[in-house]
Amino acid sequence: MIHALRRCLSAPATLARLEALAAGAPASAPVSLRLSLGRGENDWLHLLPANAPYWYRARPDRHEFRLAIGHALHVASAGPNRLAALDNAFAGFCRDWRRNGPAFAFAGFAFDAANNAPLPNALLAIPAILLESVGGECSVTLSAPAGRLAQAAAEWPQWLTTPALAGAPRQRPSRPETLAEQAWIARVNAALRDIVAGRVDKIVLARSRKIEADGPFSAASVLGNLVSQQPASLVYAHGNDQHSFVGATPERLVRLAGNRVDADALAGTAWPGSLALSEAKNRHEQALVVQAVCAALVPFCAKPPVAEPAAEHAAGQLLHLRSRVAATVRPGTTLFELVRALHPTPAIGGFPVAAAQAWLAEHNEQRSGWYSGAIGLLTAEGDGEFSVALRSALLAGNTAELQAGAGIVAGSDAAHELAETTAKLGTLLAALGPPVRPESGDSRRA
Repeated sequence: MIHALRRCLSAPATLARLEALAAGAPASAPVSLRLSLGRGENDWLHLLPANAPYWYRARPDRHEFRLAIGHALHVASAGPNRLAALDNAFAGFCRDWRRNGPAFAFAGFAFDAANNAPLPNALLAIPAILLESVGGECSVTLSAPAGRLAQAAAEWPQWLTTPALAGAPRQRPSRPETLAEQAWIARVNAALRDIVAGRVDKIVLARSRKIEADGPFSAASVLGNLVSQQPASLVYAHGNDQHSFVGATPERLVRLAGNRVDADALAGTAWPGSLALSEAKNRHEQALVVQAVCAALVPFCAKPPVAEPAAEHAAGQLLHLRSRVAATVRPGTTLFELVRALHPTPAIGGFPVAAAQAWLAEHNEQRSGWYSGAIGLLTAEGDGEFSVALRSALLAGNTAELQAGAGIVAGSDAAHELAETTAKLGTLLAALGPPVRPESGDSRRA
C-alpha cells in the first residue's frame, strides 16, 4: 500500500489533475483530489508522522480508519465565540471547495473556552494528506490551496519519510496518590453539599493521573492498543511534534446528515465489582442528560426530538446507560450550531448547565488538552459528527497525563466515585503498555 501511495504523490498526473480542478478558483480555495489505493484494510498507524500535525479517527468494529497528515488550511480560535468563528471559517472553505469526490475537514476543541494550553483551544483543519480505509477500500485525498499546489506537492512526500516512534517504554513506578485522592474526595463532598442545598443537581468532576516512563510514549502504540481493546468506541487523536492527545470515547455528541440529527445521552457507569447499572443513582444521572440534550435541540426542530429508552452500552470493561436521541432540524442548521447548543452536556459538566459551569469555575476545575471537549469530522457538504473527547491521554515525551471524570448527584458516595474514575483511567493505563496484537501478519498493515 505504501508503494501505491508514493506513486500517487510523485506522479506528474497528480499535480496536473489538481491544477485542472483549481482552474478559475480563488488562490485561497481548497482543492482536493481523491485517488484510489486499491482494496485492503489498513489502520495507517505505521505512517503516523513525527514532525507534522496529524489527526486520527478509527471505528474498528466498522472497519473505518482515517489518518490525516499536515494541514492544507486551518483556523484556530478561543473564547466564547470560538465555535461561531470555526462555523464561519468552515462555511468559507465549503463555498469555494474544488474536489473530485468526498473530502473532509477535522476539528477539535477544549472543554473550557479559555483553555489554550497545550493545544489550540479550538481548531479546524483541512488535511494535506488524508488516508482512508473504509469497508476494505483504501484511498488518499490530497489537498492544498489553489494558489500553492506545486509547493504542496513538493512537501507531501517529506511527511511520509519520518514516522513517529513505535513501541512502549518502560514505565517508572507510580508514586502514591493519597493526597491527590483525598483532595478529589473533598471536592466530591463539596459538590454534594451544594447539591443537597439545591444550588445544582449534578456536577461532573475530572481527575488526572500522570505516568512517567524511561523513554517517550508512542502515540502509534497507544492508538494501536486502543483499536484492539476498544473496538466499539471511536479511537481518536490529534497531535503535533510536541504533544499527542489520544483516547477512545463511547459517546457521540451530535451527528448531522442532511436534516437528520442524532445525539447520545450517555451517563451512569458500571464495572466489574461495582454497583449495578440499574441503580437509582445511575438512572437519575442519565435521565438528566436526556432532558438536557432534548431541550438543547428543540429550538432547531419543528417537532420535539425523540429519545429511545436507555439501554446498556459497553465500552471495554465498562458499561454505561445510553439513549439515542433523534430529531429533524430545519434547513440551514449547521453542525457547529448544534455543537454550540449541546456543549457541554450534563454528562461532562453537570446540570443545570449554567449553574454547573459556574460551580466548576468557582472551584478551579482543570482539564488538560481537549479532554471532555469534542473531536469531529466534517464533510465538504456540511454534514459530519462530533464525539465527546473522553478516556484521554495527553502524551508529551516521557509523560502521559490520563484523565477521567465522574458525575456527582444526590446519593453519590465519594469513595465509589473515586473508584469509578480509577476504572475509567484503567482504559488508558492498559493502552500505555506493550502492544496487545502481533505485528507480523497484521491484516491492518496491508
